Amino acid sequence: MIQLPWVLVAFFCLLADPVAAQTAGERLRAAYPEQLLAVDGNDLVWKDGTRMRIDDGRGAKPFEQWLADPDLKDMLAIPYPRGEAAAAPTVNEDPGRARNAAFFTRMYGNCAMGEVAANLVDVVWLPKKSGQKLKVTRINGVADKVAAISRLLDELPASFDEFLKPSQGTYVCRPIAGTSQASAHGYGIAIDLATRRADYWRWTAGGAAKYRNQMPIEIVRIFEAHGFIWGGRWWHYDTMHFEYRPELTGR
Repeated sequence: MIQLPWVLVAFFCLLADPVAAQTAGERLRAAYPEQLLAVDGNDLVWKDGTRMRIDDGRGAKPFEQWLADPDLKDMLAIPYPRGEAAAAPTVNEDPGRARNAAFFTRMYGNCAMGEVAANLVDVVWLPKKSGQKLKVTRINGVADKVAAISRLLDELPASFDEFLKPSQGTYVCRPIAGTSQASAHGYGIAIDLATRRADYWRWTAGGAAKYRNQMPIEIVRIFEAHGFIWGGRWWHYDTMHFEYRPELTGR
């Protein structure tokens, strides 16, 4: 019998016992009330009558399949530790990195077809300290939330500035680095902060994911209070990255 390393056993056990389809559907419906109407059995029902299966019936998935081809339920399989102090996640503990492309494309549009750009608005980033203009989607009030976050971050002491400005950007229609999967930036729901004190797993020698982080928790908590998840809570860390995922933060 093949013996798997304990960290892989733990991860496969996590995916083998995910949240139930009904629970996953209700969390999504509560997170996106402007878009979603109801949960009907294994279907998530959109307000225009569109239906999407919550559980694809394929059971537990190995990590790479979970990441590349998740169903709606898989997106919620790993709990997101909102508000806690930054700590090194366990191997492949990447809450929120799994994104169902059909769900987000239905929600925000296909950037390659110009559908996302039609809903982008300008947000002034750090109006007192920077004035940089960023493109963010107005769908689900994301642009308003980024503006509120910006105003709060603008009031932090100057010692936080090197983490915040200049922002590396928001909207860009591209795949995730090293993959063919759509980036959250292509939906207009993500922002990268300054690179000066950022850490990213692909920048390390050989792409090793040994956890690193310098981002102050004060910045993280402001984003999370407005429904954004932080890439610094991933084993495959990206500490400058935040994206709007209220189904994970409960906000």
